[in-house]
Formats: sequence, structure tokens, C-alpha cells
Amino acid sequence: MDIDYNANEPKMEKDYSNSVKELLPEVEQLVASGQLRVALEKLHTLEKRTRGAADLWSTSQLLERMVEVCGDSSEWQMLEQEVAAMAKKHGQLKQAISKMVQKAMEYIDKTPDEQTKVELIESLRTVTEGKIHVEVERARLTRKRVEIYEMHGQTKEACDTLQEIQVETYGSMDRREKTDFILEQMRLCLAKHDYVRMAIISHKINTKYFEREETEDLKLRFYELMILYDLHEENYLDVCKHCKQVYETAGIKENADKWGPVLHNMVLYLVLSPYNNEQSDMLHRIKLDHNLEKLELCLQLVKSFTTIELVRWPAVEAVYGPEFRQSDVFSTQTEDGNKRWQALRDRVIEHNIRVIAKYYTRATLERLTELLDLPTDDVEAFISKAVVAGTIFARIDRPSGVVSFEKPREGEEQLNAWASDVNKLLSLVEKTTHLIAKEEIVSKISRTI
Repeated sequence: MDIDYNANEPKMEKDYSNSVKELLPEVEQLVASGQLRVALEKLHTLEKRTRGAADLWSTSQLLERMVEVCGDSSEWQMLEQEVAAMAKKHGQLKQAISKMVQKAMEYIDKTPDEQTKVELIESLRTVTEGKIHVEVERARLTRKRVEIYEMHGQTKEACDTLQEIQVETYGSMDRREKTDFILEQMRLCLAKHDYVRMAIISHKINTKYFEREETEDLKLRFYELMILYDLHEENYLDVCKHCKQVYETAGIKENADKWGPVLHNMVLYLVLSPYNNEQSDMLHRIKLDHNLEKLELCLQLVKSFTTIELVRWPAVEAVYGPEFRQSDVFSTQTEDGNKRWQALRDRVIEHNIRVIAKYYTRATLERLTELLDLPTDDVEAFISKAVVAGTIFARIDRPSGVVSFEKPREGEEQLNAWASDVNKLLSLVEKTTHLIAKEEIVSKISRTI
């Protein structure tokens, strides 16, 4: 809901619209003859009367005309002085100030050079500072100032300047423009490598807003920035979630050339994510996507991680390496690409350890080194990580070189198991007794015959 900050304007006491209409042609003649000062004085005289009478229309017309007189004559310093002076007048109407600032903003792109442009922007920012009724104009002016900073490569100054504006508190700004402004703040924080502030700002956007069709471009920008952030933080599961949101966007899913790379990256980042229930669930869900059948290698990779079978790392390198190492995710040309390839190796080993823990109760370290294609020290390290993460239970007996994957039962659990075994034994005894009695009866009958 938009908030009307001008609701408290005083009631008009007298209408000066006719006087204004009579004065404006006279001002035009004075400006045409070069008598700017005289024209401004006449405007000031009438403006004082209209302001005192709270005549909003007349005051707005006069203030806008003052701006036009200075702007059309390229008197930029005079324009700055007039806007500043009129905004400070006692009892000045809020809507009149707003219209005057909006009119002055139209001349920003008409300035002859960059220095004049910057001076005009800064002057208008000073006028609008601390005034709620021109907060939207101040935000737009700040955006223009930031663009100039970026043109000169002053990323830090651009980011710091844009952070001054808290658009999420602006009730009079359109929601789309507000979201666009916050996205720009996020982009500059990334450019400045201020990842902490970037994460804080990202929470100001409600992602439910992106469910509207007209916000598709904003949605793609948001998730593109979030992917860059989470890649830096190595939150691969979150990266996968962001890719999923992009993949499910109508404009992406309807275009085969666009969804292919997104789905490809989604699978790779999901596989790179540490194992947990959420990761496992997403892996099984993505396996059901029919589009995955068109990405043969990705489908094979997903099947490898969803099947309870060992995946040998040398085989993974041979099958997936030639293609995956050419992608941006595992690029051989970047440090991050090599780091992620090493992370994939770790995920393969962790998967193999979970498979072994399901099939074996005890195994020697020597046998595990063969199954995992790892030296003994690395085997111990990976098993320890898996135990700490809670994905398996294991105990290593170093003197005997044996790893036990069988979890010891607690007292109550053991008693329940024993009771169950006793019940089974009694059932078998009873069944055996019944069968023996049956055989004896059959034998007696056969004898009598």
C-alpha cells in the first residue's frame, strides 16, 4: 500500500491561478530579452503570496517555471541556488517541493559536462536529504550519482553511496522499482567483495514476489547474484536450489537452449553438495525429471549416486572428465574449477564409504584401501569425517587394522532383541512338536491299515 506523505498539506485560503496565468507570459518575454533576474524576482514575489495562501497548483507552477527559466538558459549554478532556496522557505508546500525537484531532475541529462552534472545531482541530493516526501526522488538521484562513480571505476564509492538509501522503508516507491534498487545494491556489494552485507541485503527481498509473471527479469537477476554469492561461500546445495528456481522459470523452461545448461549445472552442484537428507531427496527428485534423459552424462552421474553400488574414482575421471572439465563448473583454467573437481572426488569417496557401511559389518583397512582407491591414512580420515557428520557409524581398531561398521545396541534394545529371539525359538519348538505329533499319528494310521 502506497503512503500519501502529502495528506497533511494546509487548506487553500485563496486561489491565485488567474494571477499566475497572467504573470507567466510576462515572464516569458523577460526571459526572451535576457532579463533573468527580473523574471525570477517577479516569480518570487507571487510565489510568496501563493505559498502563504497554501495555493498548491499556483505555487507548483511558479516553482517549476523558476527551474525552467534557469535550466533553459543554462544557468546551472543559479538553478542549484533557486532550488535550494525555495525548498527552505518557511511553510513551503511538500507537493510543490516534490514537483520542483522532479522538474530539476529533467535537466540533469541536459548539462554540458560531467562536472556540472555531478554538481547538480549533489545539490538536489542535499535538498532532498531527510525529507520523506521526496525520498523516491533522492533514491533516483543517488542511482544517477552511482552510475557516474561506476563509469570511473570507483566501485567502493558507488557501493557506499547506494547503501545510504534504505528503499525497503519507502512506502511511496513502486515495488518493482524498489526490488530493482535492492538488486543493484546486491550487485555492487558483490563487486566490492562485501559478501556479509550482500547476504544481509538479499533478505530484504521476498521471493514470493517473483511468482508474478511480470517479474521474471528481476527473478533471474536475483538468483544470478545469489548463485555468485553462494559459489564464493561454497554452499553448493544453495547454488543448486537457486539453479532450480531459474530452471522452473517459464521463460527458461520453454526454451531448450536455455534450460539445458541450467539443468546441467543444477546436477553438478547437487552432486558436489555434502550428503544429507535434503541433498538425497533432491537427487532422487531430479532423477525423475524427463529432461534429464537428454543430458546423458548427467543422468548417468545421478544414477551413480542414487544406486547403492561402489563408484570407482578412476572410472569417473575416465567417463566424465573429458566433458565436465570443459564446463565452467570444473574448468581446468580456473582455481575454483580444480577445487570443485577435487570436491567431486571427495563426494565419490564419501558415497563409497556409505555403500560399504551398508554391506559390511567389519572390514580390514587393507581391503578398504582397495575398494576406495586410497592410502590407509586417507581412508581413516574420510571414515572419521563420515562418523563426525553422522552419516555412518564406525570404529577403527588400529592395532588389528579392522574397521567395525556395526553399531552396538543399547541395553533396552539388546533385551528386546533377546526377547524376540526367545519368542522365535519357542515358536519353532511349538511348530516342531506339532509336526512330530502329526507324523506319529500318520505313522499309527498307516500301521493299522
